[in-house]
Amino acid sequence: MILEGLLTEIIFYNEDNGYIVGVLETSSDELYIVGYAHNMRPGSNFTLSGDWKTHPSYGEQFYFTGYEEKLPEDLDSIKKYLASGIIKGIGPKTAESIVNRFGDTSFDVISNHPDRLCEIAGIGPTKSKTISDSFNNHRMLMDITLFLQKYDINPSYALKLYKIYKENTIDAIRENPYRLTKDVSGIGFKRADALAEKIGFTKSSVHRIEAGIHYILSSFSNDGHTFVPVNTFLEKAHLLLNNSSDEISDVMTHLALQGELHIEKIEDRNVVFSMPYFTAETKVCHNLIRLLTTAPKPIQADYDELIRMASFELDITLANNQKQAIKETLKNSVCIITGGPGTGKTTTINSLIHIFSQYGLKIALAAPTGRAAKRITETSGHEAKTMHRLLEYAFSNDDSSMRFGKNEENTLDYDVIIIDEASMIDILLMNGLLKAVISGTRLIFVGDSDQLPSVGPGNVLRDMLSSELIPSVKLNIIFRQAEESLIVVNAHRINQGEYPDYNEKDKDFFFLRNNDELSTLETLKSLCSTRLPGYFQDCSPIRDIQVITPSRKGILGTYNLNKELQSLLNPQAPSKSQKIFNNKIFREGDKVMQIKNNYGLEWKREADFSDGQGVFNGDVGFIQKIDNEYGEILICFDDDRIVTYDYSQLDELDLAYAITVHKSQGSEFPIIVMPIAWFPPMLITRNLLYTAVTRGKQGVVLVGSEKYLYEMVRNNRIIQRYSSLDIRLKNFIKEGLIDY
Repeated sequence: MILEGLLTEIIFYNEDNGYIVGVLETSSDELYIVGYAHNMRPGSNFTLSGDWKTHPSYGEQFYFTGYEEKLPEDLDSIKKYLASGIIKGIGPKTAESIVNRFGDTSFDVISNHPDRLCEIAGIGPTKSKTISDSFNNHRMLMDITLFLQKYDINPSYALKLYKIYKENTIDAIRENPYRLTKDVSGIGFKRADALAEKIGFTKSSVHRIEAGIHYILSSFSNDGHTFVPVNTFLEKAHLLLNNSSDEISDVMTHLALQGELHIEKIEDRNVVFSMPYFTAETKVCHNLIRLLTTAPKPIQADYDELIRMASFELDITLANNQKQAIKETLKNSVCIITGGPGTGKTTTINSLIHIFSQYGLKIALAAPTGRAAKRITETSGHEAKTMHRLLEYAFSNDDSSMRFGKNEENTLDYDVIIIDEASMIDILLMNGLLKAVISGTRLIFVGDSDQLPSVGPGNVLRDMLSSELIPSVKLNIIFRQAEESLIVVNAHRINQGEYPDYNEKDKDFFFLRNNDELSTLETLKSLCSTRLPGYFQDCSPIRDIQVITPSRKGILGTYNLNKELQSLLNPQAPSKSQKIFNNKIFREGDKVMQIKNNYGLEWKREADFSDGQGVFNGDVGFIQKIDNEYGEILICFDDDRIVTYDYSQLDELDLAYAITVHKSQGSEFPIIVMPIAWFPPMLITRNLLYTAVTRGKQGVVLVGSEKYLYEMVRNNRIIQRYSSLDIRLKNFIKEGLIDY
């Protein structure tokens, strides 16, 4: 059905997805309309296509699936339209002046002859351009929306597309709809493929096969792989595209010749890389060899005496393997120190800082995450930075992209660089680091190789260890004070395949039995709200207790847990502003997490008046203010960075009362609570449980079924990651390229 009329009122509007409920006045009636649209304003005339439906609560409504704005024609309506606020720079008085001056040609003047607006008092060249640009942008957005709705694409994408392609949006989509998969967040291959089919693209289109290839490579990299075996890749590609292997192989060859992907043989199997990961892996390999084969600045002293004096001056006792680790860092340019909780990694780092400082060496401390960097600063008394901040990640005006300020041409000016939480380093970040490290620098990686690997692609720490090319020492002695903690003892027991001990008097590791998910949920809620704050002194339910869970889905997944815990710990109140976005509520006082890297987000630190760019996947903060008038949310992150988010950026945030184990990497929390229940087998593994348990500092509380706890301990399955850094490093020895 087709309806024409004047939009007189908007009852509800969700600016995130364009969902609107309004009142349309037709020539014969006034009725309710419901649908998806952007930039609908009262005072505008619309032609709507759709159908009538009966809502159980609100009665008969017109559900529109297509709409087109009709510019008003009579002078009074033109005046109302211009005064509606839809065009920047025009209020009621200016609207009246424009219509009085230009009459029914007002729209033509604004659009095509903006210089004539300067004939009106109060409008200069700058304002006339603003008015004209705003009007034309609005009309273009309406045209894009009209084009998209022909192909069943939600109007919410119109604004995203327009920001990218501007006036060329429709032409860009018609030319190659598959480009949207790269350029527009939320449009994946399948959605673009459906759009392309409607536009007229065939299944054998090169654009289609190229997009499918990139989509599959991207899905593998999202799972942590740097490459894919060609046979596996072709199987996935055939299932997705339903094209022949020959067609897909031909396009793969073309992309390889274009430098977009790389194909090679690794250990008797052909594999395919997305080019950024191939480049990163090979450069990491070459730079590690470069550093390994250059002697560090010598320290002329008896190493045993140095270590003895450091122990005396710091009033500490070092185990033999800690002493060995220190000696290796003194002798070598690159060294790895690994170990579980309580084995003295922090003490070893502090000893190294003490020794190197005595010799006047310039030291940098860094970690992949803000929380980890803050923790090192607190335990060492030496400032630590995130790796991104160390490498001065910032916007480059040269090519309008984010770049590391530190690189081969602008290197890091340090004699010693110590990187903690090294298990979290992915191949791209490692590549950025090594390019900026000059030969002769001591580069020391500290981490726990038994934890989950990095969220990003690569298996950097494990590959370096398995290559056996880089000097490494594993700390495996639990110190006496650590032995008093069941958290530490149980972490090592779990790692060795032994069941943990719990519920001992005056200890810090607890297990509460629940045999069904609903009772487990209720126990989790009572623990977070009353029981744990009552048990631990000065315990804040929101700041000090962190729920960690294996999964995002299900009753005990992060989606549901965050809703339940938010309503319990930070309920709605008249004094708290809130914002609804994509079925999530953000409320002042909420704990939130950044869920994707945003290198361009600006931050300020009030304590030292510093500022910078970059908020990263896994950073946790608290909402200080929600300003619905200006469409902004102010968040203070754990390392005291203040960041202002525009509402269009809220897809980068999630509630963080409950987080996945993967997202908890690199962080420590005073108390962690974790549900133990049925989850998919790939999520109930020993190293996932080990990683979760090692996040707790004062207390660990597991809630659920002992059956699944024991199953996790027994399940030592480690999901294979396709990476070849270790193989490339070993090949340097095999081929005699390095004498080692």
